[in-house]
Amino acid sequence: MLIAEDEPLARMAAVQALSAAGLDVVQACDATEALAILAEHSGVHVLVTDIVMPSGTVNGYQLTAMIAARWPQIRVLIVSGTDRPQPSELPLGVGFLAKPWTGPDLIAAVRALAAQQGNDV
Repeated sequence: MLIAEDEPLARMAAVQALSAAGLDVVQACDATEALAILAEHSGVHVLVTDIVMPSGTVNGYQLTAMIAARWPQIRVLIVSGTDRPQPSELPLGVGFLAKPWTGPDLIAAVRALAAQQGNDV
């Protein structure tokens, strides 16, 4: 599983919650780093990404589109404290979780996405 989040505290909280649930987590500070990690690690089944990542050149929506084109088997969970996309606005295999989320909410959302694909993360 990969976390792409530019806010260090949010990234650490996500990594801590998912790691405590027994999940293997790799982290990226922006979309560019996330894409580089995905190019080198074939075992990623779920990506959690923020929508707004001002430190990079690509936002979470653009990253999701790139993932769908290159790695359609990867499920994506978009998190945001500002945008609130409707389920009908999200592509197949993409979920949404509003910030602020709780650890159990994040874990449940990640596991639900992985289960869609038949993976147990």
